[in-house]
Amino acid sequence: MNKSAMNPPIEATPRLAFEPELLLAALDVRLLLLDVDGVLTPGDLLYGAQGEELKRFSTLDGHGLKLLMSAGIEPVVISGRDSPALRARIAELGLQHSVLGSGAKLPAAQSLLDQLQLSWEQVAIIGDDWPDLALIARAGFSAAPPQSHAEVLARVSHITRAPAGLGAVREVCDLLLMARGAYAALLQDALDGKPHTPPPGRPHDAISGTLAEPGAVLPSAR
Repeated sequence: MNKSAMNPPIEATPRLAFEPELLLAALDVRLLLLDVDGVLTPGDLLYGAQGEELKRFSTLDGHGLKLLMSAGIEPVVISGRDSPALRARIAELGLQHSVLGSGAKLPAAQSLLDQLQLSWEQVAIIGDDWPDLALIARAGFSAAPPQSHAEVLARVSHITRAPAGLGAVREVCDLLLMARGAYAALLQDALDGKPHTPPPGRPHDAISGTLAEPGAVLPSAR
């Protein structure tokens, strides 16, 4: 028996699909801005006995962000809050840029776009509340989890089926990967058992340095 008969090809047609107009809207996206509470987390604020802030993150979301980076789309956390738990998650994912503890997200985001030489048409945003509205109004593509504020839900390109902290971000990552034309190849790699590795050249410590360097954290832009 030949080897090909022993290992028949695995059928790799994607089972996931998005509406063509959504994929078209996300076609030029090169940067994904991510709120944290109510997007990357379910939105609960949990505190330990010593007052430390605890956060719950989804492994589905995390793997989606790593796949996104491998396809050339840069995820950026942009949050009005800052905590050791959040910084640990950013470092674990290997995100190159973050905006933490910022009371005014728009100036911080604009500064990042200027330095990366990107336009708002190349930006996707997933947010859930009023502090994200200025970014949603400008981004080429926008999304929100279903429990988001009504003013946000009325203005975004896409409302996710998955809830915040439980796959909403992964859903947006999958959509962006499809729009980028990278989803099918990444799925084939997974079915073939090829291990996914992050792109080369990423820092081990993703939250050190300045904005002009990989691994930057932009301080509060109040």
